[in-house]
Amino acid sequence: MCFVTVRGLNKSYTVGSQRIHVLRDLDLEVPAEEMLAIVGASGVGKSTLLHLLGGLDRSDAGAVQIGDADVMAMSDAALVAFRNRNVGFVFQFHHLLPEFDAAENVAMPMRIARIPRETAERRAAELLARVGLAERLAHRPAMMSGGEQQRVAVARALVMKPALLLADEPTGDLDENTAESLHRLLREMHAEHGLTSIIATHNPRLAAACDRILRLEQGKLHPV
Repeated sequence: MCFVTVRGLNKSYTVGSQRIHVLRDLDLEVPAEEMLAIVGASGVGKSTLLHLLGGLDRSDAGAVQIGDADVMAMSDAALVAFRNRNVGFVFQFHHLLPEFDAAENVAMPMRIARIPRETAERRAAELLARVGLAERLAHRPAMMSGGEQQRVAVARALVMKPALLLADEPTGDLDENTAESLHRLLREMHAEHGLTSIIATHNPRLAAACDRILRLEQGKLHPV
């Protein structure tokens, strides 16, 4: 049974006087608990696709079904709530809030969802320990390495216990050894949490570790 189903997805942007078509009648099916890699050249639309899947952007046409939810039919307010509770995001750049420490950054989605502070802090501490940062709870992003900051971002993505993890070039800003460590962490978290994971990547090692690889080209997905 597919957890993610996409039908006829189209997305275009206006640049000056030109209309740039990024996705063209794109279809996709992702079974529950699959780890899928999406590869393709820079600028081909991998980030755009992930943003549409996660409800960060709206398509021109098409349908996106996540579990029982019709993502494109949701109001903006309903989409924000759905995204916060059901989708975890990891980006190439961690996007941590610099004025908050690691534990506060991880707990932020729970606090936004009005989950009690004590519960949020406990869950954040547990996840940070699991990703190897038990001694970094009170450290702000500027006090951590790039790899540590990305581990905080992974913990934050999982704090609400989402069913879907979307990762956009998660190792793109890391050196080879740090990237390999993050690869292992993503695979472990995928298995431990029973996630459905979709990872856009240029990294062949990360792609090869996934259950399946699709290439985005000329607006559509093709088997590799």
